[in-house]
Amino acid sequence: MHDPTQVRGSAHHHDHDEFVKRPADGVLRVGVAGPVGSGKTALIEALVPVLIGRGRTPAVITNDIYTSEDAAHVRRTLAGVLDADRIVGVETGACPHTAVRDDPTMNQAAADEILERFPEVDTLLFESGGDNLTLTFSPALVDLFLFVLDTAEGDKMPRKRGPGITECELLVINKIDIARYVRCDLAQMESDAHHVRQGRPVVLTNSLTGEGLETIADFLLSHEAAGPARQETATA
Repeated sequence: MHDPTQVRGSAHHHDHDEFVKRPADGVLRVGVAGPVGSGKTALIEALVPVLIGRGRTPAVITNDIYTSEDAAHVRRTLAGVLDADRIVGVETGACPHTAVRDDPTMNQAAADEILERFPEVDTLLFESGGDNLTLTFSPALVDLFLFVLDTAEGDKMPRKRGPGITECELLVINKIDIARYVRCDLAQMESDAHHVRQGRPVVLTNSLTGEGLETIADFLLSHEAAGPARQETATA
């Protein structure tokens, strides 16, 4: 029996022209990337109620290689807040980069199914699997993407650069509450992040207390028009 909250498959590289183009349907599509353990899932779980409070109707698509554990975790955490059927897990069967950048058709199919079942959804959050610093999202899939670092990874992380850090629309430095316990110079980490991003936005967050989440919501909702611009760039 088909489980509408789980999509399985094997992502393979295809030429960009084969992608199903992202429709201009007024739905804000946001990617959330970052290394394993940086707090992507916790960030999404904290962000969803904030978006709902702003009058948005969100849905969540998670990516894992062999399981849909992140989707199950989101369902448990957001029980009573977000309809479980609006939280879908994609089992990519391959590198997470492939399913959100090289060939995002599995995620596009999951999004299409959600929007067919729930046409009121106006915000889709795509969580990539655990990534390295080269991860970016295809403009055919999302309007903009966040890249999440955390203080436990060390204040050196922004200096490592990588397209995920330098090219994301918003860099998130998460778990600021534990910086002092993991010998992370938070001020230095933030300064380096601004430097390598040449002034592009950086936000500090604590997903457990909600610190920084309103700032992220402000940023996302002020960039709803970014989708067409990114898609035109990708297809130029």
